[in-house]
Amino acid sequence: MDLRRIKTFVTVAEHGTVSKAASMLRITQPALSRQISSLEQELGFKLFGRAGRRLVLTSQGQQMVGECHNLLRGAGAIAERAQALRKGEISTIRIVASALTIEGLFPSLVHGSFECARGMKVRLLEAHAADHLGILDRGDADLSINVLNDLRVDEEAFGTYSLWQFHVVAACSPDYEIDETETIDIRKLARYPLLLIDPLFATRAVFDAACRLSDVQPNIIFESISAHALLALAEAGQGIAIVPSVLRLDRWSVRGMRVTQRRQPLRISVGMLWNRHRMLTEQAESCGKMLADQIAKSFPQV
Repeated sequence: MDLRRIKTFVTVAEHGTVSKAASMLRITQPALSRQISSLEQELGFKLFGRAGRRLVLTSQGQQMVGECHNLLRGAGAIAERAQALRKGEISTIRIVASALTIEGLFPSLVHGSFECARGMKVRLLEAHAADHLGILDRGDADLSINVLNDLRVDEEAFGTYSLWQFHVVAACSPDYEIDETETIDIRKLARYPLLLIDPLFATRAVFDAACRLSDVQPNIIFESISAHALLALAEAGQGIAIVPSVLRLDRWSVRGMRVTQRRQPLRISVGMLWNRHRMLTEQAESCGKMLADQIAKSFPQV
């Protein structure tokens, strides 16, 4: 939808005549009338009716004018933010991530990682992965760090930058009765009592998809939104916790095995996303490169 026509519609609604609106917009009256007619054709209904020499909003036009005001305000805010980004005037970038990503990724980054391009600081926001695109769309965050495996993204609306690949880990007590190996096939793993993260998390989606592809039914004995709860139970010998490798296991008395399917590890592709209409691609990619470099230094063996 053409913002120029939207602005013309709002201006006519505010001033009531074509002549006044054309003067305000510095365009000819025929050009203004063509823009209104074109917008009405696109919408499929009339926006104005006549009352003498004045134009009055139709019932449909009355309902549209408020939405169009909001659209123009939003577009203005985007333009102002883009200009500030170009000048390097934005001091804080808001990054939304899941609780697992925040817990596992950000504390492990080396000193200085909370400074993005041109010295901008990072403010972290927590939200479930499924909500990130909506948050970016509303402008409540500038960037999202999310799992890209099965995420469907409108490439015209959102940009993406690959950061790193982690993997799914099976963590258990060192005394747990299972072979001490670096990897474990998902078909063998499914027979053991499993402690799984809640389906709201992308790690669970990756694990569930692998189970379906391998035609196995996992023996789930406990589910939680807390990775700490899963690892505490695993440490106590109550089962095998399924967690992402972004979580450091050295804080727990557990050993980890990479979960595989057909001899390939279950990969978790982590990336950064942004709204192309709200943030400049150059600025976003600069921040993404910085984060990717820091992750590579903090997780050299992943």
